[in-house]
Amino acid sequence: QLQLVESGGGLVQPGGSLRLSCVASEFTLDRYNIAWFRQAPGKEREGVSCISRRDIGTSYADSVKGRFTISRDNAKNTVWLQMNYLKPEDTAVYYCAAQIDRIGTMCVTSKSAYANWGQGTQVTVSS
Repeated sequence: QLQLVESGGGLVQPGGSLRLSCVASEFTLDRYNIAWFRQAPGKEREGVSCISRRDIGTSYADSVKGRFTISRDNAKNTVWLQMNYLKPEDTAVYYCAAQIDRIGTMCVTSKSAYANWGQGTQVTVSS
């Protein structure tokens, strides 16, 4: 059973940076596409970014494109989300999620596609 644990959230000033980590409990992380979602109070959980399990590619929401970078190291069972030039509207609980992929597909950021979720880590951007 795949378990995901997020970390790296915290309080940061606008324009600052944070690096979130998502650590999986298995060495078979390379079987999964991984996505980051976020949910702010009063809003729906939205897709932020995703990374495919091979060299298929990555995807970013328009709101974070150019500011956030997703990466992974399957040997370390870890996916990261580097967040730069943070804005107050980035404030949310950030979740990582895993989608099993046995054929090699481009990842998506629709939450219905993901069955494995971490518990989330709070990111607060405020001066």
